[in-house]
Amino acid sequence: MSALQDKVIAVAGASGPAGQATMRRLAAGGAVVIGADIDQQRLDAAIAGVRTAVPTARISGQVIDLLDPQEVHDWADHLEAEHGHVDGLLHLVGGWRGSKTFRDTRLDDWDFLHDTVVRTLQHTSLAFQPALLRSEAGRYAIVSASAAHKPTGGGAAYAAAKAASEAWTLAMAHSFLKETTAEDGVPTAAAVILVIKALLSPEMRAEKPEAKFTGFTDTADLADNLADLWARPAAELNGQHLWLTAR
Repeated sequence: MSALQDKVIAVAGASGPAGQATMRRLAAGGAVVIGADIDQQRLDAAIAGVRTAVPTARISGQVIDLLDPQEVHDWADHLEAEHGHVDGLLHLVGGWRGSKTFRDTRLDDWDFLHDTVVRTLQHTSLAFQPALLRSEAGRYAIVSASAAHKPTGGGAAYAAAKAASEAWTLAMAHSFLKETTAEDGVPTAAAVILVIKALLSPEMRAEKPEAKFTGFTDTADLADNLADLWARPAAELNGQHLWLTAR
């Protein structure tokens, strides 16, 4: 039986290329998938795409404003009440802003990334942490970037946002270790950071079939790595950086 079978997994950022690939992979593995996005039309299209690709998919969608903390908390509570458990939140909300040089950096780029990347992560992690602690296999994952570890002058805002996201996720990992309810003290929940250079979608490859996209991570490979989180022990994963590109 698949490690994903009957796991209840929420995917934030469902309509993006990573979200769609991940929902397809989770559904194919037998998970109950709940996709969230702020745009109803894009969300409906993403859900329909999964159902077409995986006819047996158990999938639903929820329009959520991830910048509204109460709305996110209510969503987490509703999912646990409806399904009896929540086993995962995959935070696939992203965005990129940058400039040619450090001195050209616009602080409104930081404001955008702070909300899109950092604030949404804060809201989902705080809302879902209690349920993931109660799960027998709770997983929280974010997708970070190698830029957080080797910032460039023009990428200051983006690198800082990703670095902040990593620190926040590591703090969540520490909470899983310290607050575990397991009798043996071994955590059953894990917070994990997947590190990429950039994502490569099928659309990108189709537009530039001759391009090499060196170091990029295919969305299908990202989805496989995310799905694999439930096949590995929480203690092995918690607080880890999983590098999907060269360091």
